[in-house]
Order: sequence, then structure tokens, then C-alpha cells
Amino acid sequence: MLTEEHFELFKQFRIKAMGDKLREMVDDESYDRFTFEEKIEMLLDAESTARRTRKVDKLVKNAGFKDPAACVEEIIYLPDRTLAKDRITRYAECKWVEDCEVVAVISKTGCGKSYLCQALGNAACRKLVDVRYTRLSGICEDLNRARAASDGSYYELMDELKTVPLLIVDDFMTTPISTQNAVDLFEIMEARENLCATLIASQLEPNEWYLRIEGELMADSILNRIATGARYIDLEGPNMREYFAKKRQAD
Repeated sequence: MLTEEHFELFKQFRIKAMGDKLREMVDDESYDRFTFEEKIEMLLDAESTARRTRKVDKLVKNAGFKDPAACVEEIIYLPDRTLAKDRITRYAECKWVEDCEVVAVISKTGCGKSYLCQALGNAACRKLVDVRYTRLSGICEDLNRARAASDGSYYELMDELKTVPLLIVDDFMTTPISTQNAVDLFEIMEARENLCATLIASQLEPNEWYLRIEGELMADSILNRIATGARYIDLEGPNMREYFAKKRQAD
């Protein structure tokens, strides 16, 4: 007969989910109708599911989402919102991430581009893809701070930004960037081209990004690696912040 000491061994062996499932089977006589092989399969499925869930949770945490709960299932498709559910469902399958493509979400402020990007990033985490979410200004600030530290952290951060399988850059070119940061951005995007996927959210059209980068040559070099061949989601519609504020008031 199984005792508490036996169930404690499951924890020690780091297969707690399997132990919990076994305890459920012991306590629930409805499992008696299953064969030994079927019960073993259930135990393995329980442990596999638990381990995968922990991996996804860790990936979501490491991504640095401002809204970790953002998910494609919660996206609202209003009649006057230029957002097709079929298209977003396809993007959520993450084939574009596998193909190392660039996707740019363009919309005015308040239309939900940040939420959409984080929802797609969350979908990638569910596919066990390593993701980083940040604002362009955040990238510049972190790199400038690391550069000033002169302790090697600059190169570590650059390597991460160059190689993370999915890099999500929010508020792209909202404000101008310095020449040094333009060089950093060029190095990052050049390294990622055709090797890693990039998701960009911006209030500006690509032809306006040039105005935020010092130096015509550097601007051409950066944007040629981002804008050329990118997939675009032109998001138009109501201000979603106002929509949810009114909905909360109504509720």
C-alpha cells in the first residue's frame, strides 16, 4: 500500500505532478476501470504537462512583458477595428517566427498595438520560443548604461539582443535616437536579419522612421534591414483605452 513516505519520494525525485496524479487515482475509484498501461500513460501525461507549463511560465517571466496576461484569445475584434481574427490566429501559430521574419504593427496611440505584440509574444512563449519585450528607448538606455559601466555587460546585452529568437521592440522611433544608439540598432538588426524574428510596434509609418535617425546613410542601413520585406499590420479603429474605461464604468 502506498504511504505518505512514498508520495514524498515523488517530490524528492522531482516528479511531483506524477505523484499528485497517482494520489488522485488512488482516491478516486473511477480510475479502476483503466488498465495499468492507461494509468501509466496518464501519469506521464500529467508530468509532461506540468513541466511544459513551468517552461512556458518561465519564458513569459523572462520576456519582460508589461502585461504578462496578454493573449490572442482575449483580443477584441470590434466591427470598426481593422484587425482580422483569421490573420492573428495565423500569426499566433508562429510560422513567421520560425522563418525569422520581421513584423511591424503600425497604429496611432491607444489602438492596442502594444497588447497585440505582447499577445503574439505570449503565443511564441507557448511554442517554447525565447522572447524579449522592450521599448526602443529602453534598449538605448540599457545599452548606454552598460557601455558606461565598462564591465563587459554592454557586449552581453548586445549578444542577447542580437540572438534572442524573438525580439519585440515597442514604441519604435517614438523619439529620435542618437548616432551611437543608431549604430547599436544597426548592429542588432544586421545580426538578426534572416536569423531571428523581430516584432516592431510603432505610431509612425516607416517613411517617418528616417526622421528619427541621425545620418541618412545610417538610417538607410537600419531601415533596409527592417522595413524591406517586413509584414505589416496596419491597426486602425477606436481608442481601446477609452473602450475599456467605458466598459469598466458600465460594469
